Parts: sequence; C-alpha cells; structure tokens
Amino acid sequence: MALARAWLVDPEVLFLDEPTAALDPAAIQAVEAAVRDFHRRGTRILMTTHDLQQARRLADDIVLLFGGRLVEHSPAERFFADPQSPEGRAFIRGELVW
Repeated sequence: MALARAWLVDPEVLFLDEPTAALDPAAIQAVEAAVRDFHRRGTRILMTTHDLQQARRLADDIVLLFGGRLVEHSPAERFFADPQSPEGRAFIRGELVW
C-alpha cells in the first residue's frame, strides 16, 4: 500500500526498510518490479535488506553498516566481486559476524 501511495506523489527519494520481509515469492517479484519502475522514472531508492540476492538484483551502490558504523561503500558490482572490508567479505561468504 505504501508503494502505491508513493507512486501517486512521484517522490525524488524513496526510503524502503526491508520492503519484502515476510512476503511470498510472487509478492517479492511485484515489489521488486515496482522498485525497478520507480528507479527507471528517476526516483532515488535507499533500501535496507539482508537479502544478498535481492541486493544483487536491485542495487547500484552498496553501503554496508556494521556495529553502527559504515564499513564499506562501493558500486554493487565491485562490492559483490571484491568487497574491501573484512566485514564485507564475511557477509558475502554468509558468515555471521558479531
């Protein structure tokens, strides 16, 4: 519903916090399609996700936060190919970092 409301006002920036959490695969596809459409229309998207595959599908840039601090910021392609921080490398490997 929030995405439908945002569609009407054509925002410059859209903030999304885990927008597909607890959704079934069909609903995830619909939300991701809407996010892509917003992006194509020029809306800047800032989205949090723990889903690496979703980040691969949607992100232009990655900002990795760990322990309340920014540990890495890079283009998504570079982040997924060669993360520069130890936390980024561990996250890509699927390790739990505390």
